[in-house]
Amino acid sequence: MGADARQWAIALLVAIAVFAIFSLVLRLAMGRFKAMAGKSQNTLDDDIAAVLGSTNRGLLALMSLLIGLGLVDLTDAWQRRMDQAWFIVLALQLGLWGGKAISLLLTRYVQRHEAANAAHMSATTTLMSWGLRTILWATLILAILSNLGVNVTAFVASLGVGGIAVALAVQNVLGDLFASLSIAIDKPFEVGDFIVVNNVSGTIEHVGLKSTRIRSLGGEQVVVSNTDLLKQTISNYKRLQQRRIVYTFGITYDTTPEQAQQVTQIVKHAIESSPRLRFDRAHLLNFGESSLDYEVVFIVLDPDYNVYMDERQALNLKLMQEFAAIGVAFAFPTRTLHVNGRLQADTVQPADQA
Repeated sequence: MGADARQWAIALLVAIAVFAIFSLVLRLAMGRFKAMAGKSQNTLDDDIAAVLGSTNRGLLALMSLLIGLGLVDLTDAWQRRMDQAWFIVLALQLGLWGGKAISLLLTRYVQRHEAANAAHMSATTTLMSWGLRTILWATLILAILSNLGVNVTAFVASLGVGGIAVALAVQNVLGDLFASLSIAIDKPFEVGDFIVVNNVSGTIEHVGLKSTRIRSLGGEQVVVSNTDLLKQTISNYKRLQQRRIVYTFGITYDTTPEQAQQVTQIVKHAIESSPRLRFDRAHLLNFGESSLDYEVVFIVLDPDYNVYMDERQALNLKLMQEFAAIGVAFAFPTRTLHVNGRLQADTVQPADQA
């Protein structure tokens, strides 16, 4: 390689000394940032210490060796190889630091958005980590190949053609993957939410990279692909804050106008007597085929469905009692037939007498 034994000995000693210095500086820097992290509420110090901790000792040794070799008088060909080695070592170490930084960023993201249910974000973090790491390492590998003299433009073009072919072959899988990412970012529902989509009603159990699992009211688990799920209209009842109820009933036609007027007041009083209900309106809506039809609108202030059913039952019983007290009866399907006719009799003319 164009160097004598003395130069190699000096290069080796320098490499060992540089490696020791690098290791010491790295250890001191990590200790410093950990000490700062213990005194502050900021997580930046912890993250920097964790990134520094991902430094590869083997790459650090190679870097020290390259510094030692810089003192050796090498031929031009070997000098070019050293320059390329420098770039490869630095690129690989940057990739390790970048990968660790991505993991930390995703961890902070999970803690910020799902501190109580970090496990529910596993699909999101897996997909985002996979995508970001792929972009990072693809960029570094292309840079390394370009530094080694490879025609990266032609290589990228060939990868693009191959990527299109692969994308067409697995477009359904990729569609579900991107749908999973959309669910993670937009959050139309989360694990534990009760949703209704098409004919499926149930609780979200798991949001995966390709499908979502729903535990239906019947007890079975329903698996729906993420792409198909996002194409449907989803009703998320977990985020329901209050219920608006449209309530109808009918009373018989023998009700007097005064009694009909009292009905709306009775309904209003019955609803307002409950602290979990808010009255909106009550009106005599129309004259039905066999009843006087009323429409009532009220708000249930508690989103729990069992609370709504309890209040609905209490309201029904109270209306039965109040209507019976004023002589008003609930209508049921009836039909009255009025027959209007005449009785016709034949008139018998007396016979002519002879």
